[in-house]
Order: sequence, then C-alpha cells, then structure tokens
Amino acid sequence: QLQLVESGGGLVQPGESLKLSCATRGFPLDYYAVAWLRQAPGKEREGIACISRSGSTTNYADSVKGRFTISRDDAKNTAYLQMNSLKPEDTGHYFCAIRYMYDNECPPMADFEPWGQGTQVTVSS
Repeated sequence: QLQLVESGGGLVQPGESLKLSCATRGFPLDYYAVAWLRQAPGKEREGIACISRSGSTTNYADSVKGRFTISRDDAKNTAYLQMNSLKPEDTGHYFCAIRYMYDNECPPMADFEPWGQGTQVTVSS
C-alpha cells in the first residue's frame, strides 16, 4: 500500500515544543516537494511550510515564521516539522502533503492537498 503517515502530535502547554514526522510508505520521498498544512475548527485550511526536493528552498506562512522549521531526510523517507514556542492558535489537525517535482522549487501552498490521517496538535494551559 502507498501511504503518507503523519505522527508526533500531542497535547502541550503554550511555549513548549513538538516535532512532527511525515513518512512515506511504499515509495521514496526524494522526487517530491513536501508541505505541512493544518486545519482547525472555524478556520480555513492553512498551508504553513514547504520544503523543496533538495531542501535548498523553504517557505513559511507568516503565522509560523521564526518558530517552525521544516526539514527532510530522504534516506529515511521522512520530512519533519519542528514547532517551537507553540501558541494556543497553533491548535489544529496537521497534515503533510507532497507534490512530484522536476526541479528544486517549492510550489505555492495552494497546490498541495492533505494526504493521510494527520496528527492532532493541541496547545492549551
């Protein structure tokens, strides 16, 4: 089965950190740009980070820039999202998404669609 599996979410207090993982199952990650998106009740789906095939280009939403870092390890077929200084407004269901690329650019966030079950992140005191 070809799958994309998110993990690493949980319940944390404001100011704490989490690291999410996005792993492919059944195919390699190296030909794909990777993005993280989140969905919260009452809010529109938000694309928050993207990393190009080589990792040389990254893009972040203004809401997370300076606090979140996206990375990838193609040897492990896994991408990551390190989330620091978490705020209550970061609460949501987090998904990763991939897009096959012929270069090392990062596509617009609107071009990604969530794939997988996602992982829940709740930031609350």
